[in-house]
Formats: sequence, structure tokens, C-alpha cells
Amino acid sequence: MSSLSPKKLFELVDTNQVEPVECPCGQTRRAFTEDPDQTASLHVVDISTDAKTHYHRKLTEIYFILEGNGQMELDGELHPVGPGSAILIKPGCRHRAIGEMRIINVPVPAFDPDDEWFD
Repeated sequence: MSSLSPKKLFELVDTNQVEPVECPCGQTRRAFTEDPDQTASLHVVDISTDAKTHYHRKLTEIYFILEGNGQMELDGELHPVGPGSAILIKPGCRHRAIGEMRIINVPVPAFDPDDEWFD
């Protein structure tokens, strides 16, 4: 009989208990960033009015707007967004959210702070 415990196949996080940190979009509460497989992470982001345009070289992001209305700037084009809007942002796409919103952001693979680029 092995003394090794089996690999846990799930992780449960209450994002309300995660300390917010500053990010180019405002403030975020990040979950699953420490997962050894780095499959994906989940961020609950409160967008500020002065979000900075940025891009990623490796990761893809999915934004899902929970609250608020505004615009997404995607490679220089403005697109109106509101609750229920979903945006797939591929590597290299320069982007930022404009307006006060709360979103879910799912980076795939998991968020890597070294893959945040600014012009």
C-alpha cells in the first residue's frame, strides 16, 4: 500500500475571501493561479475608468461582463458591452475595458504576470 495520497482533482475558492490586487484594469481577485497544472485561472475584476491598454503573448482571455456597461477596446476598435457580453481575446490583441464594470476573466493557460505587455 502506497503512503502517497492521490492527486486532488478539484479546488474550491470563495472569491469573496480573496484579497484584491491592482491590475491594468483596476482591481482583481484571482483564483486557481497556484494550480500546478496551470490549466486556467479565474479573476473577478472590478474595472476602473482608467484601465490600461495591454496584451499577452501567450495566454488567451475570456471576459464575461457581470455588471455595468461600457466598451471594450480591441485592437483599436471600440465595441459596446454590458451584462451577458462575452469576449474571447487571443494572444497579441491589444485590449482594455472602458467604463465601470465587474467582469469574470478566465485566462487560458492560467494567468502569468510575466505575460502582461504594454506599448
